[in-house]
Order: sequence, then structure tokens, then C-alpha cells
Amino acid sequence: MVLKIINAHDAKPGTNIMIEGSVYTVKKVDISKTGKHGASKCRIELEDIVSGQKKIVAVPGHERFDVPMIDKRKGQVLSVGDRASVMDIESFETLDMDVPEELKAEIDTNSSVEYWDIEGRKIIKRKI
Repeated sequence: MVLKIINAHDAKPGTNIMIEGSVYTVKKVDISKTGKHGASKCRIELEDIVSGQKKIVAVPGHERFDVPMIDKRKGQVLSVGDRASVMDIESFETLDMDVPEELKAEIDTNSSVEYWDIEGRKIIKRKI
């Protein structure tokens, strides 16, 4: 579910936007005005929330981006294998999620974690 829609020149560092179905965090924005009758151009440096890949896009200032709904929740790890089984602390719902490579050594059974629900995709972000 999309939270709102913003123009490219309204994107600020730290804003999350969707491009081509992926969710990115804005790292840097450069806005330049062109000539007398030209439109402003925005050069936006992005980082993928899930994979961490960097991307640079150059778009007109009136280009519109979707701002996704990101639900940050807490859970308890029930079991760990290739995927982690996590129970939501509030709703007691059990979810299966991939464990990021950088967290595999830290997360074990009965660990408390923070996970994000990004447009229906759930990922573990950190150990609490």
C-alpha cells in the first residue's frame, strides 16, 4: 500500500521511494535549474533497503515517486535454519523470513528482532 506520492524535487535524504517495484532510501539529491524555459532536473542517489545496492537516477523535477508504507515491528525468533521462523510480539502471528548474511552469527533461538514489513515483503533488520 502506497503511503503517498511525492515529486522528485521533494525527495530529501532519508526518504524511502519506490522505483521499478523496489524500495530505495534517498542518500543525496542534487537539483539543477536549466535555462529560461527548461525544467529543473534532479540527480538522486539511492540505496536499496533490502540488498544495499546503490543506484543513481536523473529525472525531471516534476517526476512522481510512490512513498511506500513501512511497518516496523518486533518479534521473537522461534527457530533458525536457512530461514528464520519469527513470532510477532503483538499479534502472535508466526512468519518465515530470510536471515540477512550480516545477522546470521547474531541471531539464534529466542532472540528478539526488529523486522520491517515493506509492501508485503518482510525482512529482519536488526537484533534487539
